[in-house]
Amino acid sequence: MKRVLLTLLLGLATGTAVHYAYFDFHHRGADTLEGKLAWIRTELNLSDAQFARISALHQASHPRLQHMAEQVAQMQAEFAEFERTRRTNDRVNFLEFARFVESRRELNRECLDSTRQLVLASAEVMTPEQRERYIKLVATAEPLMGALMN
Repeated sequence: MKRVLLTLLLGLATGTAVHYAYFDFHHRGADTLEGKLAWIRTELNLSDAQFARISALHQASHPRLQHMAEQVAQMQAEFAEFERTRRTNDRVNFLEFARFVESRRELNRECLDSTRQLVLASAEVMTPEQRERYIKLVATAEPLMGALMN
């Protein structure tokens, strides 16, 4: 009985270790740009040259997109502060809030424009069939982006 229990525990421990090793191995690349773009290579059956060019486009746009993502996070924090002040003091500084809304609209326009440029530049690298599939995938993932592509 002890031998059976020991065998089961050893099998469970080995299975768990293999599971986590497999998970770690297959998700390790997801933190790299190539790992994040792997879906596009597979989904659209891109050649190595196409994938290298698209990766270069994403690499070149990454600093700007990262900066805008930081700005979006900052604006979310500012909005939370507006909301906290409104709930706490039951007051709103409408001039300050109007400036905030306009800044947020401008940032949204910049984000959409940058994303649109990246999508269109990536699409230029593709064959017509790949491009059509890519635009449909992007439009499905982000409906607003689909409206911009038309």
